[in-house]
Amino acid sequence: MSESTITAKGQTTVPAGIRERIGAVPGTRLVWHAMPDGSIVVRAKGKTLLDLAGSLPAPRNKRVPIDAMNAWR
Repeated sequence: MSESTITAKGQTTVPAGIRERIGAVPGTRLVWHAMPDGSIVVRAKGKTLLDLAGSLPAPRNKRVPIDAMNAWR
């Protein structure tokens, strides 16, 4: 477990181990979520859909009709 301290200006430093694990670099944006049970979830907002393109192997010999791609409509 890592911890940091909030300064008088409301700032904190993300511990080095956490920065390394999430691949954070200067300019990485963090999204904070206050959960109903009082816990806080912080996630790095660094990936876009375009960044994820190609991260999964394409299914071989399987065609997907356009209607199936727009299943939410």
